[in-house]
Amino acid sequence: MKKLLQTTSLAFIVLLTACTTVPTQDIKVDAEADPKASFSGYKTYAWLAAAQLLHDPEGQWEPRNVDLDSEIQLMIKGQLSQRGIVETSTDPDMFVAYAAGVDMAALGLKQNPETGEKLLENIPRAALVVALVDADSGYVIWLSEAVGEVQQQADAATVRARIDYAVREMFRLLPKN
Repeated sequence: MKKLLQTTSLAFIVLLTACTTVPTQDIKVDAEADPKASFSGYKTYAWLAAAQLLHDPEGQWEPRNVDLDSEIQLMIKGQLSQRGIVETSTDPDMFVAYAAGVDMAALGLKQNPETGEKLLENIPRAALVVALVDADSGYVIWLSEAVGEVQQQADAATVRARIDYAVREMFRLLPKN
């Protein structure tokens, strides 16, 4: 009986979790790496720059209760930490820079499901770009971008989950050599 209760509870939790997944299918990720860079040699980093660009003329998108800079930095730090790369304030092997942007006035083509006709519509877009820069040479050794649609009236948990997904997918494309 105890085993049946545990199995039923586990199945219920899995079903509940599946129903509350955050949509991420619109997020597209790409990356380029310097083929000459030996990524296994990078053990430390420091923050170089961060930027946020927001084009929201009508004030439609304001992530409430979300400090985007802190969230993005924390997620990047976590991905680097998983690879054994730690933050330092002195003599880093590389620098990390990122830029995040939202354009609520972006236009795109959407297909009318009834007629199949493509129409120009407002499709708010967001993007995140992360760059790793070799500290000695100053050259970018890795650059990744994630682009997706802005989720209208998203709560803080959804914003965090989508950023986390984007950062994880970006760092999957970081070479391990």
